[in-house]
Amino acid sequence: MDFSYPPEAEAFRAELRAWLAANLDERLRNAGAVRGLPAGAEQVALLRAWTARLADAGYAAIHWPRELGGRGAGLIEQVVLVEEMHRAGAPPTVNPIGLANIAPALMAHGSQAQQARFLRPMLRGEEIWSQGFSEPGAGSDLAALRTRAVRDGDHFVVNGQKTWTSLGAHADWCQLLVRTNTSVPKHRGISCLLVDLRTSGVEVRPIITLSGESEFAELFFRDVRVPVDALLGAENEGWRVAMTTLTAERSGVATLHLAVRGRIRALIEDARAAGALGDPRRRERLARLYLEGELLKLLSERALSGIVHQRQGPEGSLVKLMWSQTEQHVAEVAAEVLGLAALGGRWARARLAARSYSIAGGTTQVNKNIVAERVLGLPKSV
Repeated sequence: MDFSYPPEAEAFRAELRAWLAANLDERLRNAGAVRGLPAGAEQVALLRAWTARLADAGYAAIHWPRELGGRGAGLIEQVVLVEEMHRAGAPPTVNPIGLANIAPALMAHGSQAQQARFLRPMLRGEEIWSQGFSEPGAGSDLAALRTRAVRDGDHFVVNGQKTWTSLGAHADWCQLLVRTNTSVPKHRGISCLLVDLRTSGVEVRPIITLSGESEFAELFFRDVRVPVDALLGAENEGWRVAMTTLTAERSGVATLHLAVRGRIRALIEDARAAGALGDPRRRERLARLYLEGELLKLLSERALSGIVHQRQGPEGSLVKLMWSQTEQHVAEVAAEVLGLAALGGRWARARLAARSYSIAGGTTQVNKNIVAERVLGLPKSV
């Protein structure tokens, strides 16, 4: 692994650290990410304003080209941004899916008119975006999606359902994958539409999770008329657009260790305050958890090194696997070490959310297959 921060990245770090010190107040530090309703409505307003402030300073999406409001920053500067935002306790933008995932697809496949219409409001948090990919019968097997779009003059008529749509209850727009051709192999009959979720026939139902939050939603489309000029990329070429989106989504996996290691440190401090460190078994469990966090950091830096030197391989899948397991172990160890004290507050939420990490950002089973085939060289199952 040969990953280091060049002088220009450290100069950017100093600039950003000074800006955060001048612009980040306690109200923002306590804002957190948008999750549930109705409490999330106030957070949305606060984070919209924060996102606009970041955009005006050039920090909302530093990987975007300068002419579109970014800084044309490379991967190392993006890592520095995440590190410094985490260090300062800054909240995320209100529109993380739009900025990180959907914008690259718009830049790669969108028309000039689409880019002019959508990118600036996306950058400033004026419009929140979601991804309409997963369906009840099409999650990891995305190409099995069945939501249909039929051409009718200058519109597509959309019918179907999407589920587990992150930020769906807050989103204004959706990058929607639909089936437009049923007579070709399933990967080739998909198109991508940019859909205003306020259109007649769209129903949004928040999904209440075990933690009582609604960061996901189901989307129902009943004879929804979407203009033809909302097609992103060519008709029946939506799989290419989806792969652009998912590649952008998964490129951020290498910084997952920051939040996990922060939670591990917090758990150790809570255990110390509760007097739990006097038990050698509890100390051992915490020590093992601490080492898992450091291993995750090492794997992340190895993945970053590969990307920087154009030798990207299956490291992202390894990081995602390790992240899922470590997040789940944090919740388990909190219950073991803190006892009844872990049944409330952040540790209770962590326990309730823990199982979802096997699915979020790429399922454990799919990532295990990637590691088995590309790292271990095992044959594909027949």
